[in-house]
Amino acid sequence: MSIKKIAGAAAVLAACTFAQGAYAVTEIQWWHSMEGALNDKVNEIATKFNASQSDYKIVPVYKGQYDESLAAGIAAFRAGNAPAILQVFEVGTATMMASKGAIKPVAEVMKEAGQAFDPNAYVPAVAGYYTAPNGQMLSFPFNSSTPVFHYNKDALKAAGLDPNKPPTTWPEVALAAAKLKAAGHKCPFTTSWISWTQLETFSAWHNTLYATKNNGFGGLDTRLAFNTPLHVRHIENLANMSKQGLFVYKGRNNTPDATFPSGECAMYTGSSGLYGSVKANAKFAYGIAPLPYYPDVTGAPQNTVIGGASLWGMSGRKAEEYKGVAAFFNYLSSPEVQAASHQRTGYLPITSASFKLTEDSGFYKKNPGTDVAVNQMVRKVTDKSRGIRLGNFVQIRTIIDEEMEQVWSGKKAPKEGLDAAVQRGNEQLERFEKANKG
Repeated sequence: MSIKKIAGAAAVLAACTFAQGAYAVTEIQWWHSMEGALNDKVNEIATKFNASQSDYKIVPVYKGQYDESLAAGIAAFRAGNAPAILQVFEVGTATMMASKGAIKPVAEVMKEAGQAFDPNAYVPAVAGYYTAPNGQMLSFPFNSSTPVFHYNKDALKAAGLDPNKPPTTWPEVALAAAKLKAAGHKCPFTTSWISWTQLETFSAWHNTLYATKNNGFGGLDTRLAFNTPLHVRHIENLANMSKQGLFVYKGRNNTPDATFPSGECAMYTGSSGLYGSVKANAKFAYGIAPLPYYPDVTGAPQNTVIGGASLWGMSGRKAEEYKGVAAFFNYLSSPEVQAASHQRTGYLPITSASFKLTEDSGFYKKNPGTDVAVNQMVRKVTDKSRGIRLGNFVQIRTIIDEEMEQVWSGKKAPKEGLDAAVQRGNEQLERFEKANKG
């Protein structure tokens, strides 16, 4: 080969190398737990962000349900290959906060990358939950939800009830369920996430503690307190409804979610994030209403607490990846992106600007009930209703599921089941306290 040809080939090679270097894209792994329509939304968000710039590529990876993705993230960190972004449900917040060296706080990620970041721009009830005692925001709110009351208007009408006046109190729920059953409905009422909807949120909604030390916000020496006369009364009522076929238990976590949009169950307490699935799949007229409450309880209704999840920056990644994480979080914070996500999914708008944008667009007027979740959250928050932050919370919820299943099957009395759940749950809290003291 002539010197001229060699020089030419070298020039081409150099040009290619330069081009590759100039257009190198930093890939960022994002592990998540979004299924079905929500998985589609995650992929859509990633695709749009990737198209908006040429430096970074967000790669969403589904890692199973919330408890599974949390376990996978912890295992990956221990193995030295954690993703840059891990979606963790609110129940795992205390665990992540206590995982020294495993996380890189979102406030730190944004600051180092030079991205504007104002925690005050986020809805206080949401931002406060993911903020450390020193005021540092630890994770990025992503899909924050709260329980609401979903109801089948057609089913209520067929049972002789006013479809535009859903039950507002628990006694009214029982009466409506009885009429639905009499009309031939095999599942008048059910619920998802027993602990979240019927104990955690129930407590906040009635301005009653779920756990001592302001539900764990006041220290690691918190202990469970959901076996009060009010809690026992509520579980007794649900147990009686279960015996009569008015409340039908459909499983743990979000397994029952499909029973409402399919028309199987007529009334449902579950996540506001179910809205997207209901809108897409329900073949009946439906409504969204505030959660029921007991009208004789002073201070009720108060406010609900958040569910859903936030995005955590995991430690041990390259500086360039964190720049990409910051750019992605900045993109997610835009009012337009947030408003679109809220309107499509039913998850809360996490910034005040996205709420205002949605309100100004007339979305809430066109879609009655879609503002219920927001209105439940923006009521005055008390120390008893700020939220729940407990260690080993995943294990505690499993214990509650086990004990409540004993109640629904008639093997344990409601008080017996609640007392056992408190006792077993407190053992978990004691373990967490010992492991993370000092």
